[in-house]
Amino acid sequence: MQLICTSDFDIINKIGIVVFTISIKLGKDTAFNMKLTFRWYGENDPVTLEKIRQIPTMDGIVTAVYDVPVGEVWSKESIQALKSKINAAGMAFEVVESVPVHEDIKLGNPNAAKWMASYCENIRRLGEAGVKVICYNFMPVFDWLRSELRRAHKDGSNSLAYDNSAVLSMNPLTSELSLPGWDESYTKEELKDLLNRYKGIDEEQLWRNLQAFLQAIIPVAKECNIKMAIHPDDPPWGLFGLPRIITDEVNIERFLKLVDSPANGLSFCTGSLGASDKNDLPKMARRFGNRIYFAHLRNIRWTGERSFEEVGHPTSCGSLDMYEIVKGLVESGFDGYVRPDHGRMIWGETGRFGYGLYDRALGATYLAGLFEAVERSSAK
Repeated sequence: MQLICTSDFDIINKIGIVVFTISIKLGKDTAFNMKLTFRWYGENDPVTLEKIRQIPTMDGIVTAVYDVPVGEVWSKESIQALKSKINAAGMAFEVVESVPVHEDIKLGNPNAAKWMASYCENIRRLGEAGVKVICYNFMPVFDWLRSELRRAHKDGSNSLAYDNSAVLSMNPLTSELSLPGWDESYTKEELKDLLNRYKGIDEEQLWRNLQAFLQAIIPVAKECNIKMAIHPDDPPWGLFGLPRIITDEVNIERFLKLVDSPANGLSFCTGSLGASDKNDLPKMARRFGNRIYFAHLRNIRWTGERSFEEVGHPTSCGSLDMYEIVKGLVESGFDGYVRPDHGRMIWGETGRFGYGLYDRALGATYLAGLFEAVERSSAK
């Protein structure tokens, strides 16, 4: 311990005045280029808006209209009700995750045009409500897939996990078993029918169907001042004969060229892309940062070939270098929206798997600290 003399207090006071002045000039809204957000699943979500608002530097809520069938148009009343509730809680509603893409569009069948028209109308309505970014995905059948919901960790927490051998041992066309990610979306017969319809769809056909979708929606998004942000495939490889194409750097470059417009961009999900140890995430962040409009930042730990478990957000918890990823985003000029992605269940919390409050709140504050450190260092 070192004693402080009176003259030292004078110096400290002067430093304090300077720091205080800088803090006033920076203000909350200009402390970061990025905007910190949190996903919320509506009125039935045990994680309330009031709790989310108490997370330091929290700026906005990411949500959607959840009670409308996939492909249908959302009512203006439903959109406005979401916006009013979120704004009343002191946060912005500028990101929607997600507006689901109907399977007929992914399949490229004759009904695709009808569903594309509905999708365009949703873009217009969200634009009128002040939404700036729409996250969506183009994954056939399964939006995501895990083999476990409660992988136990040594510290007493539990999380989502994916074991490739467990997944490959199952045939969704014949098995009576099911995995998280499909058993909540379809009946057994609906799933079998849908998988049979995809038998004629390979990667190149899926690319063509995606391009047709983008050609329909991107001009509308541009008119509405909305940026579309595709989510990578989760996990980023084909499953059960289904093609997956938003998986790596080469394919992301191809995707951005399908319709080369500032309205056509990315949701950069480190947990999804990071599931493959072949993806260099800091490099991708730097390369595509000017087209990344929404970042899902979380860590995972590789546990085997194409196998992983979800862990706490800090770099030391898993296999991804979160500092270098954030540094890459900042150096690219990224100024979009960020949210802590899946969290573990800790401190006895229960609820929607991956979407509890406590660990995601810890992740949010960790990410805020990373961005502040990197942005201030870069500004020197």
